[in-house]
Amino acid sequence: MGAQKSIHAGKAKIDVNVDFTHKLCASLMLPTLRSTGSPFSLVIGSLCIKHPNLFGGSEKLDVSWDKGLYDSNVFVAYRRPRPEWLAQQSFVLQHSLSPEIGIHGIPVNNFSRSGSGGINLSRLSVGMDLKEPASSKWSSTTSIKFEHVRPLNDDGRAICRDYDGFPLTSSGNPHDSMVVLKQESQFAKANDNSFFHFNLQIEQGIPVLSKWIIFNRFKFVASKGIKLGPAFLLTRLTGGSIVGDMAPYQAFSIGGVGSVRGYGEGAVGSGRSCLVANSELTLPLNKMLEGAIFLDFGTDLRSGHLVPGNPALRQGKPGSGIGLGYGLRFKSQFGHFQVDYAINAFQQRTLYFGLSNLAS
Repeated sequence: MGAQKSIHAGKAKIDVNVDFTHKLCASLMLPTLRSTGSPFSLVIGSLCIKHPNLFGGSEKLDVSWDKGLYDSNVFVAYRRPRPEWLAQQSFVLQHSLSPEIGIHGIPVNNFSRSGSGGINLSRLSVGMDLKEPASSKWSSTTSIKFEHVRPLNDDGRAICRDYDGFPLTSSGNPHDSMVVLKQESQFAKANDNSFFHFNLQIEQGIPVLSKWIIFNRFKFVASKGIKLGPAFLLTRLTGGSIVGDMAPYQAFSIGGVGSVRGYGEGAVGSGRSCLVANSELTLPLNKMLEGAIFLDFGTDLRSGHLVPGNPALRQGKPGSGIGLGYGLRFKSQFGHFQVDYAINAFQQRTLYFGLSNLAS
């Protein structure tokens, strides 16, 4: 239910993808976030432009634009060639617009879904990435970026308070500005029967100006996969915390796909800290189809009241939750499709659809 096209213009490559599938999946999964004003708003798609030799010195330019039903993202990266033993530099510009569901979304249907709270986030970031030369198992990336965040209502107007009158920004103004130094390290180890992956992200807000946000935020994800005969067991542990200044949108949201299934996005809770554990056992049914059973658990470690305005308490979120269920995984040369059926602690059932687009 989509179309894809690759075009070569000189040395540049242009990939265009228009997909109507998301309209069907979203209608089955999500409550209405807002009215859709035109047929174009029901289409998702992407545009990607790559140039491998922009100025004749192997400089690379990547430009991408992704549009969803309610969100969009523009990403521009310029990379200059450097010797392999030196860190690879990338100059990055990114702008995104998306509904802020994880923190200010309203849980409905016994927390199984999250509706819009009428708040959207516009993020602009400009900066530089430095990717260190990878060792056999470790890799790391350091970045420094200026970020500008503006909360918007559904009409696109800047707002600084939610419907209950609580601030949406750390500064109390219609926007937050910050310079963020980020270090991301990854460790990966794999063999024929198992794999282990660890990712650690540390962010530091730098007080260039007195009104800019000063904070320290870290997040880790540890994954382990083991073959058990024909079956495969995957476990994952995710956690994080933030200290210092913070805006509500910087809190950790818990619940939803990739977190605790059986709940809507952020419907379990939101806090200064979090811990989420996932386990999934898959068993092949044939060459293209797998069956899966899973168990998820997440908690805000009783830190929800430390988020400015305490949005989790005002929305009645429990702060911890457990979800379990089963699903199907369909794999083919055209992409991956999955269906999950989950139940949460409130015995509310939820059906999830997931689709992976084709590789170019």
